[in-house]
Amino acid sequence: MNTNFETLDYVVFALYAIIILSVGLWVSRSKKGETKGTEDYFLASKSLPWWAIGASLIAANISAEQFIGMSGSGFAGGLAIATYEWMAALTLIVVGKFFLPIFIKKKIYTIPEFVEQRYSSQLKTILAVFWIALYVFVNLASVLYLGGLALQTILGVNLISAVIGLALFAVAYSLYGGLSAVAWTDIIQVVVLILGGFITTYLALDTVSGGQGFIKGLNSIYAAVPERFDMILEKNNPEYMNLPGIGVLIGGMWIANLYYWGFNQYIIQRTLAAKSLEESQKGILFAAGLKMIIPLIVVIPGIAAYVIINDPLLMEKLGESGMTNLPSLAQADKAYPWLMQFLPTGLKGIAVAALAAAIVSSLASMLNSTATIFTMDIYKQLINKNASESKTVNVGRLSALIALIIATIMAPLLGGIDQAFQFIQEYTGIVSPGILSVFVLGLFWKKTSNKGAVFGALASIPIALFFKVGPKGWLVNSPIEGFFPTLPFLDQMGLTAILSMIVIAIVSIKENKISNDKKAIKLDKDVFDTSLIYNIGSFILMIVLAFLYSFFW
Repeated sequence: MNTNFETLDYVVFALYAIIILSVGLWVSRSKKGETKGTEDYFLASKSLPWWAIGASLIAANISAEQFIGMSGSGFAGGLAIATYEWMAALTLIVVGKFFLPIFIKKKIYTIPEFVEQRYSSQLKTILAVFWIALYVFVNLASVLYLGGLALQTILGVNLISAVIGLALFAVAYSLYGGLSAVAWTDIIQVVVLILGGFITTYLALDTVSGGQGFIKGLNSIYAAVPERFDMILEKNNPEYMNLPGIGVLIGGMWIANLYYWGFNQYIIQRTLAAKSLEESQKGILFAAGLKMIIPLIVVIPGIAAYVIINDPLLMEKLGESGMTNLPSLAQADKAYPWLMQFLPTGLKGIAVAALAAAIVSSLASMLNSTATIFTMDIYKQLINKNASESKTVNVGRLSALIALIIATIMAPLLGGIDQAFQFIQEYTGIVSPGILSVFVLGLFWKKTSNKGAVFGALASIPIALFFKVGPKGWLVNSPIEGFFPTLPFLDQMGLTAILSMIVIAIVSIKENKISNDKKAIKLDKDVFDTSLIYNIGSFILMIVLAFLYSFFW
């Protein structure tokens, strides 16, 4: 589809790009005679205030899959997909209270560095290589592909050109400036993506309400399709296998969220760059608050689109243009691009800028974190231990560039995979339960040993594959087939995590029958104390969450 950009739209989009590049380069500048050190480049000199941290967390998280994918899920299944965002808010509160204090106390640059401190350098190296591969071949490549696909769908540009353009845009300001450039430009990116998202949402709801505005539109879509506002799905719901009822509150959703928000380098790196622990926690709280409103701009448009195309009167008002690139249950991801074509001139430029902001900010964040892990955990530890600060930073820049080139080559190849995003989620979901188990037990159980962590991480892969493939393949027509029903993916993750923890516990107890592990983390009584602001803010957010789930149950 082509959104028929006009001159004003191009001006708006160009202005956005100029501002981002200018701010990024300005932040990246060095004072005369000074060179960037590793702390400057990888942790923004540990100077980020809470509002920059919160904005950067959201900018790193939100990408094309939220705008395009979640709107599509909203179109196909309704509000239930918002549980990923709302449960993330609760997860962030947990991470801020129980994980961050330990990470900051340990003064780490990277998550693999924590692995070395708690377990061993061998396990650190294994996980560092794994994360670099995951970021380059999966995360970076998928964001480039899905972002390029979104721009191709919306603007009608060639996929390869869109992928290369996004890559060049991200690297233009992030490569030289490091985390400082990424984090400070993220503030602008968040403003743009939320503003652009709200514009599209407002237009959709205003259309549904016949020009009576946002609130009337919300009431209208709720009245038209109340069943699509159920947060806890019944087993007979077509989307149950993706969102398994109460399991989204007490099951595998916690595994996915804790892994992503607690032990994901390109997420947690922002919090490690704070002025202080209290500042970092306030940043996380701010991000949790922003997470509460994200469904308004990424899920509600999809539901609104569903209501519009199923209302003959509304479709008649849209005329022939309404039939262009029409979404369906089989092609639900067309919902958001379809809505964007009705935006007035000028606002189209803002909406596309919002989409670009979401994509580019995620790319820049992943690039910086890939470079950080390679430089600090591979190069500095295994290749050149005596490398100077400037040499280390330059290696970081080079590694980021190489990672981006590889991801750019890989991105178009994802087009051969049916439902690339779902494939990526499942791939990550196979390995994340085991890794999460290693971290959680390592943090909070003093008997956890290095051997236990290695065995548990390795065992998690065949366990996860068994739940994924067994009921559909290995066990078909076997005497025990009935004992292993096909489970929702989130339930599979939950069971894999539990079994992995059992393996870790058994091996660790054999090693440390009497005493605790020699590398166990010693936790002071006051390590988890949080400020009054954090406590009050967390309490308010939990009350709001309880209300939302009660109302939309």
